[in-house]
Amino acid sequence: METPPKLPLKFRILLRLHSFASFISRRPNITVNRFLMSFFDPKIPPSSKPRYGVTTNDVVFDPSRNLWFRLFLPSSSVLADNISLPVVVYYHGGGFVFFWANSMAYDDLCRRLARELRVVVVSVNYRLSPEHRYPIPYEDGFDALKFLDGVDLNCGVFPVNVDVSRCFLAGDSAGGNLAHHVAVRAGSHDFKKVKIKGLIAIQPLFGGEERTDSEIQFKESPMLTLQQTDWSWKAFLPNGSSRNHPAAHVFGAGVGDMSSIVFPATLLIVGGRDLLQDWQKRYYEWLKEAGKEVDLVEYPNAIHGFYAVPELKDSSLLIKDATDFIHKHMSL
Repeated sequence: METPPKLPLKFRILLRLHSFASFISRRPNITVNRFLMSFFDPKIPPSSKPRYGVTTNDVVFDPSRNLWFRLFLPSSSVLADNISLPVVVYYHGGGFVFFWANSMAYDDLCRRLARELRVVVVSVNYRLSPEHRYPIPYEDGFDALKFLDGVDLNCGVFPVNVDVSRCFLAGDSAGGNLAHHVAVRAGSHDFKKVKIKGLIAIQPLFGGEERTDSEIQFKESPMLTLQQTDWSWKAFLPNGSSRNHPAAHVFGAGVGDMSSIVFPATLLIVGGRDLLQDWQKRYYEWLKEAGKEVDLVEYPNAIHGFYAVPELKDSSLLIKDATDFIHKHMSL
């Protein structure tokens, strides 16, 4: 196996700070010191003026629950082409516990996706655990889709050439898990305008009581440790649940027959140095056995969260693979 990728110095410093903060803010009683964590999770305000070729706007879609999303619009030159732009509804990672749609890491990532994929990105700010456990984040994520289906797209918030009939769900880590469950629910919902064309699952967070080989081998990986995933499941799943709960063990006993569920074409991104890779590969096999269209793309040397580091080669490969996937499926 190749040596691990060398992370840029700036990113290593930020990673150490965030890892330290998340460690000391996670309490043994499965609560989070949000005040402490806020010092290590810088937020980026929305920008009506282009920043790196993208403007942003925060849209509240349910004031009663303070649910909102950050809208990322590519440059005016792209919008002026009058070519209908697909929509990527993005769910951020963070173990269902950390980060927001306006966190620096996800503002940077979604800004890059909007610019390089030439799409409109809707980054959903779902409520976090343990304050809001399963199934609340799933409900928030699905309600964002229902809002897009019902909103007047000529209200001045969205560009005139946004096309919600070419909608893709995407997410990384816990957000990849969330995107999967939203896709399952969307398969039985009668949308009027929204049509889900595909799912981009980037190193999705799945799990179970079993310890897999990759969990053991990479349990102390730089971006995600086994201890962190165990704590996150305790914070997210209903009290008293094991990791075999269907939210985590999506292909375990009691999940039901996936073959009868309408499910979009899926691009599954796996990293060869990710402790979650064994669960992700089982997810791939499960979808294949159910007759679903799914492409598995593995970057052999990628660690969990590699997409947050633009300098890494695999980060650029992800952009290319996502672009090809969207172009292939947006007109089907």
